Amino acid sequence: QVQVVESGGGSVQVGGSLRLSCTASELTFDSFAMGWFRQVPGKEREGISCISWRGETTYYAASAKGRFTISRDNAKNTVYLQLNSLEPGDTGMYYCATRSDRWCSTNWALSYGYIEWGQGTQVTVSS
Repeated sequence: QVQVVESGGGSVQVGGSLRLSCTASELTFDSFAMGWFRQVPGKEREGISCISWRGETTYYAASAKGRFTISRDNAKNTVYLQLNSLEPGDTGMYYCATRSDRWCSTNWALSYGYIEWGQGTQVTVSS
């Protein structure tokens, strides 16, 4: 069974930065696209970013463009999400997930296209 583990969350002030990491135990990690989602209490999980299997293509939610950067290191079975210029609205639990194929596709922001999820890492941005 694939294990997906996120880390790197924390509490920062407005304008601060964090780098989230997600490591998957899957031997064929480099065969799957990976995504990051955010969830706050009472709301549905929101797609933040997605990266294709070799990192050729990336997608971002409008709220993340220009501030967040997704990347991956297949040799380490790890995907990263660099969060810069953080705002209170970025607060939430951040989840990493493995897609069922190599590409993000046009529906990358919808959670049903992902097959394995981590437990999440909390990001809190205070003013």
